[in-house]
Amino acid sequence: MKLPRRQLLHLAAGAAAMPAISRIARAQTYPTRPVRWILGFPAGGLSDIVARLMAQWLSGWLGQPFVIENRPGAASNIATEAVVRAPADGYTLLLVSPANSTSATFYDKLNFNFIHDIAPVAGIIRAPNVMEVNPSVPATTVPEFIAYAKANPGKLNFASAGNGTNVHLTGELFKMKTGVNVVHVPYRGSAPALTDMIGGQVQLMFDNLPSSIEYVRTGKLRALAVTTATRSPALPDIPTVGDFVPGFEASVWQGVGAPKNTPPEIVEKLNKEINAALADPKMKAQLANLGSTVLALSPAELGTLIAEETEKWGQVIRAANIKPE
Repeated sequence: MKLPRRQLLHLAAGAAAMPAISRIARAQTYPTRPVRWILGFPAGGLSDIVARLMAQWLSGWLGQPFVIENRPGAASNIATEAVVRAPADGYTLLLVSPANSTSATFYDKLNFNFIHDIAPVAGIIRAPNVMEVNPSVPATTVPEFIAYAKANPGKLNFASAGNGTNVHLTGELFKMKTGVNVVHVPYRGSAPALTDMIGGQVQLMFDNLPSSIEYVRTGKLRALAVTTATRSPALPDIPTVGDFVPGFEASVWQGVGAPKNTPPEIVEKLNKEINAALADPKMKAQLANLGSTVLALSPAELGTLIAEETEKWGQVIRAANIKPE
């Protein structure tokens, strides 16, 4: 049977519209089952707390459980690879962080290319690191510490949460920009490093503010500065390192990623809902109590942040010749 030309054109137009209609319908109904959110960090830390707050919001507003799955190890690369290998359907997400930006240079052989294989979805938080010293250190300002360190080259230690971590690299950036000679002492996480900081076995640390803020508030550690470009609302009287060291900036940030080729309609739906959560006064207050501020970004803006951070910390890793242990 030969169909009239006009009818053929209508049928062709309808067929062409079908994929778009199905994509829109998929986004409208998403999610229809539980969503796995994989974290490369253990339970109980800042990343876990922030993700669980956001998962609770998303579960309530999208009508399906967002289930946190902790897969710590290998600087978040185990978790990242699990998400890279997952179906690109919106039902497996990744908590992205500075660990992903540094791993690209820190590790010679990874089974994935983070920037290429993970689609940015949304930002969540940004928090400063805090430049802190044991109270026995005779310095109450950044310039005083720089002078003291230069008068005692190689005699002061700085602790980190592990080789190649954001805390470590922030210290290396400080060394590069100030010319001080302080010796890096890596620990297996912030908790044991802070124990030795309080005990005086090490003198300096650039810890994530949420981990250290109570020790600063109670006087067990002395905060000299925060590492972000602006002061932290959690410690409004503490200056920034950049006030004394031009161009210095470092922070810990967190966001959400998904496997590449995840339908853009689903990415946009997640981004819209996450940004709605970040605009909620109660959520803002909860995140502020953790020493962080909201990081509301579009997927493209998160992608730009990841690329910039990868380049920045890659330069530090190469210049300091930092290698995995």
